[in-house]
Amino acid sequence: MKKNLLRKFALALFFFVFFAGVSYSQFSLTGQLRTRTEIRDGLGNLALIGSKPAAFTSQRTRLTFGYKWDRVNLGVSVQDIRVWGQDASSISNSDGARLAVHEAWAEIVLANAADTSFKFKALQNLSLKIGRQELVYDDVRLLGNLDWLQQGRRFDAALLKAQHKGWALDLGGGFNQNSDAFGANGTYYVGGNVPASALSNKGVSLAIPTGFLPTATKGGSPALLNAVSTNGQNQMFKSFQMAYLARKFQQTRLSVLFFKDDFSKFRIDSIGNATSGYIYGRRYDVTGVNSRLTYGAMLTGTNSLSKLHKVQWQLFGYLQSGKDRDGLAIKGAYHYGGNFMIQRGALSFGPGYEVLSGNDGFKLKAGETRRFDPLYGTPHKHWGYMDYFYVGTGSPAGGLQDAFFKFKHVNKRLTSTLDIHYFALAAATPNKTSDAPTGAKVSPMLGLEYDLVLNYTLNKFTNIEAGYALMQGSNSLEYVKQSSMDKTRKTGQWGYLMLNIRPEFFASAKK
Repeated sequence: MKKNLLRKFALALFFFVFFAGVSYSQFSLTGQLRTRTEIRDGLGNLALIGSKPAAFTSQRTRLTFGYKWDRVNLGVSVQDIRVWGQDASSISNSDGARLAVHEAWAEIVLANAADTSFKFKALQNLSLKIGRQELVYDDVRLLGNLDWLQQGRRFDAALLKAQHKGWALDLGGGFNQNSDAFGANGTYYVGGNVPASALSNKGVSLAIPTGFLPTATKGGSPALLNAVSTNGQNQMFKSFQMAYLARKFQQTRLSVLFFKDDFSKFRIDSIGNATSGYIYGRRYDVTGVNSRLTYGAMLTGTNSLSKLHKVQWQLFGYLQSGKDRDGLAIKGAYHYGGNFMIQRGALSFGPGYEVLSGNDGFKLKAGETRRFDPLYGTPHKHWGYMDYFYVGTGSPAGGLQDAFFKFKHVNKRLTSTLDIHYFALAAATPNKTSDAPTGAKVSPMLGLEYDLVLNYTLNKFTNIEAGYALMQGSNSLEYVKQSSMDKTRKTGQWGYLMLNIRPEFFASAKK
């Protein structure tokens, strides 16, 4: 006992002397404890008739260390994600696998115009950020940290960041591999989260071998009833390259994005035998990649309408080409939209409209797709809090139209928002139910969603957030999402209560 106390004292003394002796650096140590209790009754997909609501509490525990010096910055974030009761109260060897490094990066300063010791003067600022890091750009529409999910999102990447006379340019890239083991030849890659086992068409559990991604479940039915975006997939890109350019002109900001992600090619294969049954899927032992290009621009601005009113507005447009992760040729995929919010005092309100292209089921050719995939953004922020679109729950092949109206009220401690969405298909979708006539198509109207959120600041470290969302879905929503008719309740509900505590344990002032 005494020995342990001495060790703790020595460690504390070391940190004190170390921090006190550093003259030109800054340290920070912050934490986060975020619990969210949810009641789900139709979140993500309409609930089956007769099903019961689900209730649970999830928790994120995160510790973030920061170090800043004139020549290098460092960030490390460790997090633990769990659902209350998910683990045994007495931890066994099979528990505790949810502890992970969320971020671990260093940013090396290569040029700084304010520092006369740098000889490189062609750019005002130049740095290299390398390691596991979040990519957060614009309104996290296409690239974001997905912070709403307890586990969030991060990338293993390198970013070269330059700033000069108001311009900002980021050049980045990443290259993923499954293992550095001896004997792992080639650069074949299967994204993470592949299940360790799956049921064959005879109901036998079979181990999934390395390099194989199962795509069909028991009975040979598809593992997913409709394709999902890269936000909700387990086939991560093999590599990516990106360029992001931004410039602010008075009250208007322009940003341009070019993003290329490459997916490993595959061949159709199966595992198992006649006795145990078969599992069907993809074997990733083929050389080459399918490359997809996403490019476009966004304009945002703030203008005064009068002494009491100002308007915040946004316009954007993006295109996709190349081949998607499944090897389909992308033909004319697009995403565009605009919105504005009028602010008068504490109240803001305004409309918006946007479109993500989809496949016309009557005109689409084999081997092609016109679906726009919103990459690695935060769908929860943009296409309804009920998470029906472009997440792991799947999204209609016919794309999406989203017309919305938003309200926001802010006072000293309480912020209230109300979003109303009208969702519809962007392209014609055939109705292939048994009683539908030949050439029939489903109604484009998918549903109305209402999202209400209250956020209260209890103190400088603590926020309490409560939300309620309602989806009034249609038969079309059930059909394009779940390939069924009249099997679900058409009203979905979801409520949550979230406590977010972010204490700052230590922050040194730069001398």
